[in-house]
Amino acid sequence: MQNIQGIIFDMDGLMFDTEILYYRATQEVADRMGFSYDFATYEKYIGISDEEVWQAYHEIYDSLFGQQAVNTFINRSFDRAVELFESGAAEVKPGLKELLAYLQEENIKCCVASSNQRRIINILLEKNNLTEEFSHIVSFEDVTKAKPDPEIFEIAADRFDLPKENLLILEDSKNGILAADQAGIDVIMVPDLIKPIPEIKEKTSAVLPSLNEVSTILEK
Repeated sequence: MQNIQGIIFDMDGLMFDTEILYYRATQEVADRMGFSYDFATYEKYIGISDEEVWQAYHEIYDSLFGQQAVNTFINRSFDRAVELFESGAAEVKPGLKELLAYLQEENIKCCVASSNQRRIINILLEKNNLTEEFSHIVSFEDVTKAKPDPEIFEIAADRFDLPKENLLILEDSKNGILAADQAGIDVIMVPDLIKPIPEIKEKTSAVLPSLNEVSTILEK
């Protein structure tokens, strides 16, 4: 890939191993509260905003447990996930720091475009001493529509002030790939918990096993 001058990083599942921690936190709370919950329920909502996930939980559980109990379930699950992040439990994904060092050497700018809250993004970047690696951050608070809508990537691209043909997105989720495709920006997928189906692979420039291989693609 020639003349890439800016890279847009998704965060959850791409930069940090957070998805499994969100699931762990939610499962712990669900078990304590007697909610019927499992990984199959969790994985349906990977890659969308917290707001959309919480709405889905109300649709599933309100009739069984009541709206207030579901609010409690959501709040306790979120608070438990934050505890895990603040404790440093979210591991950096393989190859991230090496890739960022390579991009700095090549003078390629980087930003984060995540459907997560800015508070959580800041915690994870600060815990891993990565805040200075990114020129800007686009978060849940900056958009009106979540992925697969392309808004988050459109905003990130505008802040780079670079042509889209000089940008690359790194993503791990189906909704992220769909958003990148709609934004008209090349995307490389590094799958996390869910492997891509053929229709999603077709919308990528490459599907890689880890971030370690990204620099090789950039040099081609």
